[in-house]
This record gives sequence, structure tokens and C-alpha cells, in this order.
Amino acid sequence: MRPALAVWLALSLLAGTGAKEMCGGPPAASSRSIPAPQLSPEERLSPHMPESLRCDACHAIAFQLEEQLRRAEGKVGRKALSEADYVEVLERSCSQGWESYGVQELDGEKRLAGPGLPRQEPLSVMVTGGPWPSRLSKMCHGYVGERGEAQIYAAHRQGPAALRELLCHGEKGACAGGKAGGPAAPKAMQNEL
Repeated sequence: MRPALAVWLALSLLAGTGAKEMCGGPPAASSRSIPAPQLSPEERLSPHMPESLRCDACHAIAFQLEEQLRRAEGKVGRKALSEADYVEVLERSCSQGWESYGVQELDGEKRLAGPGLPRQEPLSVMVTGGPWPSRLSKMCHGYVGERGEAQIYAAHRQGPAALRELLCHGEKGACAGGKAGGPAAPKAMQNEL
């Protein structure tokens, strides 16, 4: 029996068959196509951050402000910054390049992605550049103007959660009333009569 098996194996190898059919051959290289997110006209053309991305944008801004203020405090030995210093840091933070942020599609939902934001999908396409940096900068300047440098710096001194709460989750925050990252829930209609 062994000589017959050896002959069959040798003939199979010479013919180039046998092992492939018996073992199923090498696994085929899987190809996976990952499409870029399809952006709506508002997402592509509007100068403003789309409502559905404002919560993510707020978290990105809070992260960047926190990082810049923390670095500035590190340069002065973790002491509180003077008013002139934190005003300058906040202005510089909002005017920075926001090119590392963009939009990804995660589980069929468009989300802002970049430093300080959760749920980064490693196998997806992120659309960066375009309108996103100017939208983030505009929102950042808006927060600083609305809340004021002193209030933002005071929240920073309490910790990152306090700054996120002030900017994003407070009464007027981009994340108030809705799911994180999504649009706010519609307000109840009131009888105006």
C-alpha cells in the first residue's frame, strides 16, 4: 500500500494537483473595498458645522483647548496662567490648523474623527481638509466668545470633564438633549396662544 501511495503522491505533485484539492489550497487573498463617506451638499458646501457633527466637534475643541492650556501651564511649572497668557493660548488654540480632523463613516453614521475623539475605526476612510478645519476654528472662536476666556479657563482648572461639560453638555451645549454625536432631540411644541 505504501508504494502505491508514494507513486500517487509523486504523480500528483508532478501533475500539480492533489494537495490543492485535498487541502483546499492556499487561502485566497481577501480584498475589501472601503468607500469614502458620501457627504451631503450641506456637509460639503456649508460654512457651518452640520448639526449631526456638532457634538463630536465640540468634544474635539474641548480636547484641543485642554491640551493647549495644559502645555502652557507645564511651561510655567503647572501654576495658573495669567489672564493675558490664557487669553493668548485660547486664541492660538482656536486659530491652529485643524487638519487632523475629518469625517468617517462608522456603522452607517458619519462621525467626526481625530485626536481626542472616541470610536476611531482603523479600517475606514477619513475625509480630511476641505471645510472641516475652518468649521472647527469658527466653532472654537464662537465658544470662546460666548463663554468667555475666564469661564473656559476656570473650567479647565477643574479638569477635562468640567471643560467638556461647560462647552458641550451644558444647557446650550452641542451635545445637550441628544445622543452623543448626533443631533439634539427636537424641542416639544408649546402652545403659543
